[in-house]
Amino acid sequence: MENLGRVTPATALVLEALLAAESVWGLQIVKDVGKKPGTVYPILDRLESAGWVQGEWDSSEERKGPRRRYYRLLAEARPLARTYVAAHQAKVSPPPSRPSPAILQGEWFRA
Repeated sequence: MENLGRVTPATALVLEALLAAESVWGLQIVKDVGKKPGTVYPILDRLESAGWVQGEWDSSEERKGPRRRYYRLLAEARPLARTYVAAHQAKVSPPPSRPSPAILQGEWFRA
């Protein structure tokens, strides 16, 4: 398993989607993270090349349409993926709201 280096917010979202399921197909990840396929699939390829994710083509003959590629986050990558996701969520969560000094001094209700 290789180090990913810098993890973008989009990569953190893909990792979050992979953490939420045992195995998930690529287009479902695209839908879950709300990014375009041109963003998600290169991330999945990068994660697979780095040894974080295992991709596997669906071999079911019952389903009509194009074959699906399923992705699974490997067990050894899960702890570090959780760390990246938590760091991303800490960056995007709004700071705790604090009342303005005027409210604290009771000036908000004065005319």
